[in-house]
Amino acid sequence: MVNHSTPKILALDFDGVICNGLKEYFQTTIRTYEIIWSNHTQDNLQDWATSFYQLRPVIETGWEMPILLRALVLGHDKENIESNWHNICAEIVEKESLNKQQVMNTLDGVRDDWIKTDLDNWLALHEFYPGVLEKLGQLLEFSTLLYIVTTKEGRFVKQLLKQQNLSFPERNIFGKEVKQPKYETLRQILKYNQETPNNLWFIEDLLKTLNKVQSQEDLTEVNLFLADWGYNTSKTHQLVKQDSTINLLSLDTFSEEFSEWIKC
Repeated sequence: MVNHSTPKILALDFDGVICNGLKEYFQTTIRTYEIIWSNHTQDNLQDWATSFYQLRPVIETGWEMPILLRALVLGHDKENIESNWHNICAEIVEKESLNKQQVMNTLDGVRDDWIKTDLDNWLALHEFYPGVLEKLGQLLEFSTLLYIVTTKEGRFVKQLLKQQNLSFPERNIFGKEVKQPKYETLRQILKYNQETPNNLWFIEDLLKTLNKVQSQEDLTEVNLFLADWGYNTSKTHQLVKQDSTINLLSLDTFSEEFSEWIKC
């Protein structure tokens, strides 16, 4: 991988990199759960909050969140969920005759209704990581092009940034609605800006996503960063420390000059 001290393009994930949405995730999940499993709703769903937060790294796309809560309610072991999530998720979907798209539609509907009826309450459940908005504000004033590449709905991202008075160019926000893998979006960004991969830096909190970018032959020179403050674990941090092609980035380092980000 070719390293440059300053990227021409910086792409960032949103949830787990810019914004901590765990509280909103869980409350939206509970509301969705109560619709899908209306005959099985337990009064103590809130008791699963800590376990849900700890297991958030297993989630790849939003529709899986209610399934994760269902797995906890059904008594699946946390360690087993962490190591065998895809099989557990598939098993629950099959046994309970669930439809992924319907689950996703229900989840999005819950969010939409919440935003329409009590926007302030919904916004209040999101916390921006310390120093991140300030850093993005500084970068927007310089020559580095900024993009947000996320599996969250772009309209939700825009709403949250607007509330924080960050003037982020909306055309540079690629959310779930683009319906393509993140590596494809990065490829699209490079093509649009007529830049080479070594001029693009990408920050993500899901190692699997970084690995998928890495596996694309034309994107091997993209500089990749795992945000250690996001939805990942110390076990993942150790894996990245042993991988010379991915940089482990701390929140403190994120606020420093680009030259401090790259592994020696």
